[in-house]
Amino acid sequence: MTMRLFMLASVAVGLCACATASEPIQRSAQAQREYDHALAGKVAGKAEKCLPTYRSNDMTIIDDNTILFRDGRTTYVNHPLGGCNNLHQSGRALVTKNFGPQLCRGDLATVVDNSSGMSVGACSLGDFIPYKPS
Repeated sequence: MTMRLFMLASVAVGLCACATASEPIQRSAQAQREYDHALAGKVAGKAEKCLPTYRSNDMTIIDDNTILFRDGRTTYVNHPLGGCNNLHQSGRALVTKNFGPQLCRGDLATVVDNSSGMSVGACSLGDFIPYKPS
């Protein structure tokens, strides 16, 4: 039963990604300011399928469609495929279950409510776009 639910969730995430991948990202004014500030003075590089190193304390949630990962002076932008519902709300955490030393495109992540420990959303990570100082 658990495997069936996991498979259904995976299919649902994939379908959401297909349905919304081409839609432009709409951010609140505050989220746009945070995004602009984090990437100020940096230029985008070629998208990468995996993050070279992952340190969970270097992750910043901008909104349901944008997660930033910092690795030294480089900031990686990730747009979860189809978005990551309920991620930007206060008191939420993103929990990833990867089977290697890297986070990669397609890895599944769960949004967990910190107060109850219950899952309130899920998503599949997209490509990692590195932004480096110009």
